[in-house]
Amino acid sequence: MKGMRAAGRVIGFVAAIAATSMVFAAVAGATTIERVTSAGGIEAWLVHERAVPLIAVEFAFAGGAVQDPAGKAGTAALAASLLDAGAGDLDSTAFSDRLERKAIQMNFSAQRDTIQGTMRTLTENRDEAFELLRLAVTAPRFDAREVEISRGQILSQLRRETTSPTDIANRRWWETAFEGHPYGRPVNGTSETVASISIADLKSYAHRVLARQNLKIAVVGDIDAETLRVLLDRTFGALPAKPELFPVANVAPRGLGRRIEVSLDVPQTVVDFGGPGIARQDPDFMAAYLVNHILGGGSTDSRLYHEVREKRGLAYSVSDNLVWLDHAAVLLGGTATRADRAGETVDLIEREIRQFAESGPTAGELTEAKRYLNSAFVLNLDSSTKIAALLVQLQLDGFDTDYFTRRGAMIEAVTLDDARRVAKRLLDKGLLVTVVGKPQGFASSKAN
Repeated sequence: MKGMRAAGRVIGFVAAIAATSMVFAAVAGATTIERVTSAGGIEAWLVHERAVPLIAVEFAFAGGAVQDPAGKAGTAALAASLLDAGAGDLDSTAFSDRLERKAIQMNFSAQRDTIQGTMRTLTENRDEAFELLRLAVTAPRFDAREVEISRGQILSQLRRETTSPTDIANRRWWETAFEGHPYGRPVNGTSETVASISIADLKSYAHRVLARQNLKIAVVGDIDAETLRVLLDRTFGALPAKPELFPVANVAPRGLGRRIEVSLDVPQTVVDFGGPGIARQDPDFMAAYLVNHILGGGSTDSRLYHEVREKRGLAYSVSDNLVWLDHAAVLLGGTATRADRAGETVDLIEREIRQFAESGPTAGELTEAKRYLNSAFVLNLDSSTKIAALLVQLQLDGFDTDYFTRRGAMIEAVTLDDARRVAKRLLDKGLLVTVVGKPQGFASSKAN
């Protein structure tokens, strides 16, 4: 009977998620965001939606892997993996059982600039869900047994990555572009650094980074502002007021004009390419966003997709994206191709990017990009979790609650002259290219 009841709760939770997706797909374009501040000064953005008895909480602590101690890369990732592996008086088994019995979903992860968390619960289990979240962020146990289990899982993943061309290419790109900077360190660390992380390191990291001042929160679902105000203080109020963060320098990617080959005996050759991007708060960002979409932003109408895939059949897919961080901005793309076409593929990508930097988009391309990006934005906000995640990101990026209403006008305000000017600014500095496999027709080179 216990198993049947647990299964019933999970089925009910899944059904609620499905219903929520339909509700939010319909209302995302008219989302009302409330700024809720607790008595203790903790702020959250709230979208109150009564239609489905589900609450989604997303939050982020500024810090992330850039706050790993020297020689201890992977500390943030290991700490994040353990926040819900026992907390307070509950060991890992008891904590997991409490989550499972009430079908509460909780997860933590480390990114370069943040420690991020998510929690989803049915409204009827709200108080217990927030209590478990309180324990996870304010009283993680870091029990030795659980530390070694998580360490072993990360080390196993790192071993798999040593034979993955995609992971090798990505890691080599970041460590070359940001050599000597925290962004050049892998978020999950290395076999050597992860093995050296102690329980004391994990406790120190959590104490330094998990604080109220650097916390951004978004809540979407069946909860009102007054209830949330109380729960904010109850859940996060015991955290330190301010973090103790290491200073991190602003930086631009290096190695532009350089081609790096890593030999690996695999059927396909993987290519990563990238260069400087444009910061999220830069006045030219929206123009860069449109330019990137036209060049290779994931659409089958992009220039790179048309030239690389459709005209020549060199790859199944090719794309690039703008990546903005707290201390750097990059444009980063990738593809995979046959070894005997690798040199041709890289040459073509570099040539298309140079030409696009010179001429920029056409009027028709710009109009179509505006239409697509405005439509896709609303369609992608089809669940409470996606909306909450976006609200947290907007807070991290320094925007206000009116971003939803201003975004369309910001896109429409980009002129063809703007797009052509920004295409040159974004794309004329050259690329750092990393290639993994057995490429033919590809010559490694040093930075200019």
